[in-house]
Amino acid sequence: MSSSMEAGNTTTTDNQTITSDEQFNVWGNQEESTMQDETNNTSSTDNNNDFKPAKSGKVTRGKKHLGQKKTPYDRKDKKETDPKSNFVGIRVPGNRYTALKTEWEQIYTPIVEKLQLQIRMNTKQNKVEIRVPPNKETDPEAIKNLTKARDFVTAFMIGFTVEDSLALLRLDDIYVESFDAKDVKRSLQGDHLSRAIARIAGKGGAVKFTIENATKTRVVIADARIHIMGSFANIQLARSAIVDLILGSPPGVVYNKLRIVSARLKEQF
Repeated sequence: MSSSMEAGNTTTTDNQTITSDEQFNVWGNQEESTMQDETNNTSSTDNNNDFKPAKSGKVTRGKKHLGQKKTPYDRKDKKETDPKSNFVGIRVPGNRYTALKTEWEQIYTPIVEKLQLQIRMNTKQNKVEIRVPPNKETDPEAIKNLTKARDFVTAFMIGFTVEDSLALLRLDDIYVESFDAKDVKRSLQGDHLSRAIARIAGKGGAVKFTIENATKTRVVIADARIHIMGSFANIQLARSAIVDLILGSPPGVVYNKLRIVSARLKEQF
């Protein structure tokens, strides 16, 4: 009895001295403990009134007792017990783990200081986890900032630089669109797929840089998958140029189209 009482005292003192950062680490455990306390408190009062003994007979798995009533705590309120709306996890690809460690300070600084969110790296699940602080769970602005932070970290995991990914936090009309080269032409296999990707990149990345400068976008080529960041109209222009290259158009023809497009964009501004 003495050992069990000592263990209970330590848990209560630990809960009293938990800081905001430590609370994030034991967030799930606190909800489970509070739910257990509530069920224990209500079970003593409801036993005499609501409980009815089950009928005698063989009890099979999956069938409920006919005489047992369902307590309110059996129907969990999703808004109170489910933290998914205030929490996101972004998986870290193997090829971006080193870059994440190098750029970690530049990633968490705008999320913590500007967006007022909490972020950590879960090394066991290999995920970057972001959540809304407990004192701002009902703030709609915090939920909006959580979506921005998720898009920012996801763009970095895709392959964009931190400087380019910050545009998703600063501007509201910037998006990321992804598509596969095989979706454009299903017959691309083996060397044909490699040549199509080489036409998009060009020698030393010259074609890709030309598309980015002409359409004011950012392009990332990850194997056979292509990611484009920019405004909605500019993404469509960059995608049409990339599709022409995948279908076999020579870079010279695409350059001429891009010159016309860039001239139109300059006239708009």
